[in-house]
Amino acid sequence: MNAQQIGSLIRAVRKRRRLRQLELAAAAGVGQTTVSLVERGHGGTLSLDTLERIARAVDVRIELVGRWRGGDADRLLSRRHSQLADSVATAIRAAPGWTVSPEVSFSIYGERGVIDQLAWHAETRHLIVIELTTEFVDFNELLGTLDRKARLARTIALERGLDPALISVWLIVVDASTNRRHARQHAALLGARFRVDGRGFRATLANPTRSTTGLAFWSSSSGGAT
Repeated sequence: MNAQQIGSLIRAVRKRRRLRQLELAAAAGVGQTTVSLVERGHGGTLSLDTLERIARAVDVRIELVGRWRGGDADRLLSRRHSQLADSVATAIRAAPGWTVSPEVSFSIYGERGVIDQLAWHAETRHLIVIELTTEFVDFNELLGTLDRKARLARTIALERGLDPALISVWLIVVDASTNRRHARQHAALLGARFRVDGRGFRATLANPTRSTTGLAFWSSSSGGAT
């Protein structure tokens, strides 16, 4: 979709919901003139963040697709994800008593997916479900996917011969200024879901006696959580 089509869609959904431009503007935290600008097809002059806020206020989803040298973009992003996975796995294996399994696929009652990493501490029977991401895109989709994996974690573990007494869930994100900015913008949502910050990840590895739910920004330079 181009800016004109996006603006027309937002306008159509707004009218269907019987909202005035002023009400949509208030919901999105922008001025009425900004909403008018978008609906007239001039959204390309605004920041992507502003455009997405207006669209989200009427449940319109904007997808930005990047292309670079044919298929090279996918390989570049995959390499970043692999580097993140290798760094996290190295840190887990360095902690006494921990093992880690990458790319754990599951199919349970029609629910299919892949857990990026499952960490296991045999002595305490502590299982950690780890979701890795190089960048924040759709927060609701990301958290929904993570919740589903957490819900199925015990069954997945039992199928692998593990009987967890404790289950932790960690979202680990590449430490980048854009990711931190997006996290600040969704602080209330993330704060309600994740109780511990990055410092708690290594603390959990060092003392796996209680379950945690946390968000860690992972630095590629230091190979650790921040």
